[in-house]
Amino acid sequence: MTTPRLSPSESTQERVDNFYGSDVFSRRIMRQRLPKDVYRSLLRTIDLGEPLDPKAADVVAATMKDWAIENGATHFTHWFQPLTGLTAEKHDSLISPDGQGGVVFNFSGADLVQGEPDASSFPSGGLRATFEARGYTAWDPTSSAFLMRGENNVTLCIPTAFVSWTGEALDTKIPLLRSMEALSKQAMRVLRVFGKADGVARVFTTVGPEQEYFLVDRDLYFRRPDLLTSERTLIGAKPPKGQQLEDQYFGTIPPRVLAFMAEAENELYRLGVPVKTRHNEVAPGQYEIAPLFEMSQIASDHQMLIMETLKRVATRHGLTALLHEKPFAGVNGSGKHNNWSMATDTGVNLLDPQEETHTNLQFLVFLCAVIRAVDLHADLLRASIASAANDHRLGANEAPPAIISIFLGSMLTDILEQVEKGLPKRTLRGGTLDLGATTLPQLPRHSGDRNRTSPFAFTGNKFEFRAVGSSASIAWPNTVLNTIVAESLDYIATELERSLGPRATPQKRQQATLALLKKLIRQHKRVLFDGDNYSGEWHGEAERRGLPNLRDSVAAFGVMRARKNVEIFRKYGVLSKAEIDSRTHIAVEKYIKQITIESETLAGMARNLVLPAALRHQTVLAQAVSATRSAGVDAADSQQALEEFVGLVAELRRLAAALEQVAAHHDEDPLRHAQHIAQRVRPAMAALRAVVDQLESQVAADLWPLPTYRDLLFLK
Repeated sequence: MTTPRLSPSESTQERVDNFYGSDVFSRRIMRQRLPKDVYRSLLRTIDLGEPLDPKAADVVAATMKDWAIENGATHFTHWFQPLTGLTAEKHDSLISPDGQGGVVFNFSGADLVQGEPDASSFPSGGLRATFEARGYTAWDPTSSAFLMRGENNVTLCIPTAFVSWTGEALDTKIPLLRSMEALSKQAMRVLRVFGKADGVARVFTTVGPEQEYFLVDRDLYFRRPDLLTSERTLIGAKPPKGQQLEDQYFGTIPPRVLAFMAEAENELYRLGVPVKTRHNEVAPGQYEIAPLFEMSQIASDHQMLIMETLKRVATRHGLTALLHEKPFAGVNGSGKHNNWSMATDTGVNLLDPQEETHTNLQFLVFLCAVIRAVDLHADLLRASIASAANDHRLGANEAPPAIISIFLGSMLTDILEQVEKGLPKRTLRGGTLDLGATTLPQLPRHSGDRNRTSPFAFTGNKFEFRAVGSSASIAWPNTVLNTIVAESLDYIATELERSLGPRATPQKRQQATLALLKKLIRQHKRVLFDGDNYSGEWHGEAERRGLPNLRDSVAAFGVMRARKNVEIFRKYGVLSKAEIDSRTHIAVEKYIKQITIESETLAGMARNLVLPAALRHQTVLAQAVSATRSAGVDAADSQQALEEFVGLVAELRRLAAALEQVAAHHDEDPLRHAQHIAQRVRPAMAALRAVVDQLESQVAADLWPLPTYRDLLFLK
């Protein structure tokens, strides 16, 4: 893509207007092109959640079509997010025969509002049988349509929801939107209690998800069967230099990588994705891109576009972007830190402590609502980030453990302790940092430190859910988070409304609020932990506190169907029991399929690549022993080395056969099958890998058939 040039007469703001979001059917374009009444009607749908006017849809469609054609579009697609964890699209031409030997461009309101993809070809978890094919996509006007540009094509992409013919959600967007409505309803009740609802139409959640990823040379990528099929290296000896010197993090970005980053950012800017930050991450070959905060459903759409854009643009630079949570053993994996908050449509962040935090009872109520939600539903929150890929990362040095706890920092912890004892009277101040040199500024210091080991940390005016995996859609974790917080806000609003009645004085409101906060803190403070989440002591302490520790995804999958979890989704209209069951089934099935693919790939690599190389090396060793003896020289050491190597080769054969045997097991019950994989297949894979990695360190470099970690991590 060519970056627009700034002409001498073009102001910076004009350049931004003409470039940023230039491929988005944005509000600016709608305001310019739509009739005023249609534009206002559409805004009421987008901003206030009012039903879409069918008459307005025809006008919007015609305007959108004209805009897309002017920008080179020939096709349109309903762009949606089925339960594959990816996006989906079916392209239809904007061109139709006119019956007179020519063509016309057609795109009606019906085309805009509804599509009909095949519902039986996507994962449904039992909601749809193979022969039950009808499903619908429905336009989501809250997320802007955009143009996707290829080398010789432009496609109009319309963000949509995906629903079964029976009305059951088959995607990630519908539950997310439902959860946001549930939270808004309960948050508005709390605002009304505090007399802060005037002028506020709704509350929404905001997300700013950071995206970590690896880059590897594309030629090397195609020479690794494991990267091709699994996007992670199933074998690979640890190189002498990894990340131990800590010289990669925030280091100078290599020119080839920076060129890729710049092009990816330019494409994202045109798509209206507000990316802000780029930098080297901790591991060699690892990087990060982070956007600004947006409404959750828009942030979710944009996050999918970020992942797709990274993949697409990397190929133009001879690179491949790896989004897997743990593509390389022994170095940091990749996450997607999910920075989450709540805000009113008037722009008030409900998780902003403000200056005198101890007097801000409304903030403390919303804070304690989150604490209560995480404590009561830690199991569900853990299940929301469960996957075969994320199991490699959780609990390692770069990711929080599977025990869900909350870090608040010293200032908020102190205030909650004050509330528990009585009336809070102070807010701790961070002060300033004097750097000891007059030429350097005095820096304002936050009142609390950050804790990168915590899975759920308060970071100034938001919570950072650090356990989300890098390859995952953020829609499902945020659906869970919104729903459990909605339940807590419902509980709090009900308690306060009951205590205060219709005519509450400020003094009575303060007394009732403090009494409820004390109760919430005493009941749920067990989930608060500001220490080192990696330490063994914390695991013991968490067990004493009664916090759940779902160590792997298979254990986490089971809690999805727990009665309390099914009930909370049903109560707030987010998911029916059938929809929950389907998502559990899909998650378990995906886990089984992913590891089955990995185990078969690993066994094949061991037999077809590693074993022949090892045998060639063994032959060279044997010939060396024979030649040494023929020369009349003692070959005892060489003979011992040969025998040890032969033993490794024999062990390779044995472990490859053992892996194939345990991987061949099948159980009709999916969860039992997943448990077998976790308990038998994954250990067998680890055992085989250990021998392969040992062989890699001994086989001659010119005989080893695969690019090594040194090649993959350091070749830029």
